Amino acid sequence: MADTTVRFEFDLPDTGRASRDASREHETALVVELRSGVESAYERLIAQFEQPVFNIVSRLMDDPADAADVVQEVFLKVFRNIAFFRQDASLKTWIFRISVNEARNHRRWFSRHRRREVGLESEPANGGTENSRALEDRLADPGRSPYEAMLDRETRELIEDALSTVNPTFRETLILREMEGLSYEEIGDILNISLGTVKSRILRGRDALRKNLAERLEPNTAPGWYPQLAD
Repeated sequence: MADTTVRFEFDLPDTGRASRDASREHETALVVELRSGVESAYERLIAQFEQPVFNIVSRLMDDPADAADVVQEVFLKVFRNIAFFRQDASLKTWIFRISVNEARNHRRWFSRHRRREVGLESEPANGGTENSRALEDRLADPGRSPYEAMLDRETRELIEDALSTVNPTFRETLILREMEGLSYEEIGDILNISLGTVKSRILRGRDALRKNLAERLEPNTAPGWYPQLAD
């Protein structure tokens, strides 16, 4: 019987001190150019971080359809506040921190202001909806054939749906760890929490995700299938 186990494992290689130093120098040069208003620096920043930011935000939103608007707000805040970036953390950590905070703010706003549904999907509304739709189109999963997408679509949809039910506090750490492969230290910097809190939230998030998946799966239809989450 084929192994159908789904694993979230990210063995990130240690690229060595020289590589880390080179990356830090590249980041410093990019920040200098951003502060100087160099147009190509903005383009490089978006090319590097647009997809990871979209991935994080879309999984943190109650309605993933709102992710593109939030991503735009993230980069607006990055551009407006780059002068205040102290570089005591990495640029990635800083941008991911803004991403998580913007997703939180949107969830809180939406909970206070329930929007009325309108059937105008074919017509772009004011306020950037057309740009948002273009962003979503641009961030569609690249390089995958329809056959590859069909192979694991049900599994991915099952996991994503189960993940959306996890408490947002635990979901944040789970996404940053399992989906983005960040270290506990990086997650602590992004969320401004202690290492012990990071580990606790990840454990509780994994437990909630496992329980939700166990309830959704029919035990006799997929023997041996169970998500193995990385430590």
